[in-house]
Amino acid sequence: MSVKGHYLARVSRAAVRAAVLLMGFAFLGAPAQAVTVSGLYSVEVPVDGSSSAQLQQGYEEGLRRVLVRVSGSRDVLSRDGIQSVLAEAESLLLSYQFLRGDDGGNRLQMSFGAVGVNRALASIDAPVWGANRPLTLAWIAVEERGSRRLITEGAESDQWQSAFAQAASERGLPVALPSENFRGDRELLSEIWGQFVGRVRSSAPDTSHDVMALVRVSQSGGQWRAGWVFDGMAMDGGEEVVTAANPQALARAVIGRWADRYAGRYAVAAGEVGDLPQVDIVVQGIQSVEDYGKATRILEGFTPVQAVGASRVKGDQLTLRVTFNGELDQLKEYVALDPRFIPLDAGSFVPEPEPESSEPQPESESPETQREAGPASETEAEAEAAPEAGVESGAGAVDNAASEQAADAEPVSGELPLDSEGAEQAFESLYQLLYYRWQPSPAIGNGVEE
Repeated sequence: MSVKGHYLARVSRAAVRAAVLLMGFAFLGAPAQAVTVSGLYSVEVPVDGSSSAQLQQGYEEGLRRVLVRVSGSRDVLSRDGIQSVLAEAESLLLSYQFLRGDDGGNRLQMSFGAVGVNRALASIDAPVWGANRPLTLAWIAVEERGSRRLITEGAESDQWQSAFAQAASERGLPVALPSENFRGDRELLSEIWGQFVGRVRSSAPDTSHDVMALVRVSQSGGQWRAGWVFDGMAMDGGEEVVTAANPQALARAVIGRWADRYAGRYAVAAGEVGDLPQVDIVVQGIQSVEDYGKATRILEGFTPVQAVGASRVKGDQLTLRVTFNGELDQLKEYVALDPRFIPLDAGSFVPEPEPESSEPQPESESPETQREAGPASETEAEAEAAPEAGVESGAGAVDNAASEQAADAEPVSGELPLDSEGAEQAFESLYQLLYYRWQPSPAIGNGVEE
């Protein structure tokens, strides 16, 4: 996949749009929902020009940013062997696009292969933090010029909103802000400033999140100070504090500390990455043993696939763990060629309901030149989650776990329709799950035969 000279080809539309991490969230009215972050392996950096040396500098800078995002910590850049990894940045590229701005500035948009990047991290004994990440609901109260206000969603012109959004994008951390409806609530603002977790939690019980952070920002002696407390996922504790010279630096410091803490808990050790990647494919609509056998045999017949095994069953949803060679985008292209696998998005995937319990439930805690190397990729997000569970050959239905990933889907982020069994495992997985609906017979006239 190395780029030789100035060979330039068409880059995929999704790869271009994925150059900047997209952080969209759907609030589904249910707490404790993991978020799948797309674009973790895509990045855009400024470059001086399009010479080989200048492009190489761009590749290396882009890979630096991706390594920090995927490992979960800036410490990865000081590990032994990092220079050797950066020197091979070009070989890890799936695609790039060189852009000239109206102001004369040049930028390089890049998409790196997730499997290759994960292996590179493992080669220097660095951890790998997967695409399924906890969603933090951040209540940020800022005091400046003698008054306090709440930072809410939809305030793009607000420097604090912009600073935190940019910092979250750089680190691949899903961070949601409260609705504008809360902006004028002075009592709530006082509770956030006082860090009264219980009162703030009860103010928005239906807003989806895994962890809630109460942040108070103030200025003193030319320095900005941010102090916060967490609520949820056993992250609770005393107030943590950082200081910085300006809002942008303060936001990076806060988000950096959050990312470090999450990654320390959920990142996979280098030894667990493995030589061959695995992805969990969730197929909805498996009604019989025959459906189960056909779906398995079809996947086994794809060139990149090395092994297929059922890992979970729930209702009509079957989770198949697929071991494959190469990049996940190549596997998705093979699956897309078979009309019996209908890609699903987050809105169309319906998780199997969990059985009702009579026991009381506990409260949730809280373009100018372009080039493509390898097959066109429609997104950089990939998947692997779902705990092991034996499935006998006679089983005809399947389990549910996390989010969607259609072969042709645009790179977006969204909450995973997880059941309680799959939530924690999703956080510890390397890749996003792929979701499909099973269509037993190919559409008439498509030329595809059994």
